Amino acid sequence: MTHHIIDFEVEKGNFRNGSFASHDVEVLSPGQVLLNVDSFAFTSNNVTYAVFGDAMRYWHFFSAADGKGRVPVWGFGTVIDTTVDGVEKGRRVYGYFPMSNQLIVEPTQLTKSGFFDGGAHRAELHDVYNQYSYVDRDPLYREDLEAQIMLFRPLFTTSFLIDDFLAREKFFDADTVVLSSASSKTSLGLAFCLYNRPSPRPTLVGLTSPGNVGFVKGLGCYDTVVTYDDTGLLPDEASVFVDMAGNSDVLSTVHHHYKDHVKYSCLVGGTHWEARGGGGREALPGPAPTLFFAPDHVKQRMDDWGAAGFQSRLAESWNKFIPHTENWVNVKRGSGREAVERTYLDVLGGKADPRDGFILSL
Repeated sequence: MTHHIIDFEVEKGNFRNGSFASHDVEVLSPGQVLLNVDSFAFTSNNVTYAVFGDAMRYWHFFSAADGKGRVPVWGFGTVIDTTVDGVEKGRRVYGYFPMSNQLIVEPTQLTKSGFFDGGAHRAELHDVYNQYSYVDRDPLYREDLEAQIMLFRPLFTTSFLIDDFLAREKFFDADTVVLSSASSKTSLGLAFCLYNRPSPRPTLVGLTSPGNVGFVKGLGCYDTVVTYDDTGLLPDEASVFVDMAGNSDVLSTVHHHYKDHVKYSCLVGGTHWEARGGGGREALPGPAPTLFFAPDHVKQRMDDWGAAGFQSRLAESWNKFIPHTENWVNVKRGSGREAVERTYLDVLGGKADPRDGFILSL
């Protein structure tokens, strides 16, 4: 049986230039499994994967033509062809996919819960991204929550880990936590976790664009909302800055506002990818910004708590957060090449409404 595989690729030097490539696979090689990519979420987090594609090796997960990359996404897939004993046709998995209609993987470390892709090109990449979990063995899976799982699970895991990290460090003796890109889903998850901590907790300040002020205020997770145009209104006290925007101007403005009152500067995302800028961070007052790489913190907490303990704590926090999202998230579904490309460009260009959660398929 011939399998026609379609991939969405973007130019690494110009993310706005995307195109579709296709090829046929006649027969799987021994050790390979073909997954249908049923559906996937696309959020500003996926833009971050592209922005840090070279630095964090996100481009390495899925091969593409020279000068191009395949943006990773999180979603669900179904085994439609297999040469591997123990991986049966029809099994559904949750995991890391390209923006494609199908994906060939090479399962290894098979368990009752799933497998890892053991392809040579992924051998040196982090296990968090190489794991495919069977939905019928996944403690966080619910059929009625598939959209929320795709939209929020990877982002909320990062939110959960940042919350845990800051609390473990006693918030670096700061009184305030400032979050840029306050309307982004990772910021919302973190704000939810921090806001619901027992008192005393730090004051939470959301930095956002003027057009998103009403939305961010209405979430009830921030004590104060400040626009990027009014950073002079930021509280003048010891603060931690969590930068989801990746905007070098915002980073500089916040550091120069607080100076030595910045107790810790945490770099997470790149939602404002076009304003990343070049160097100059060494000249910022206060501590040097430090990149938060979630997989390293997953490993540390799995070492501390064990895999079951980590999943249990994450699930407890997740089950509190998900009902909150139902109050505001607007799931928007699209299928086919035109819908995928249009959504990609809208999110890339910052045109998407923060209420919208995009679920796509090819």
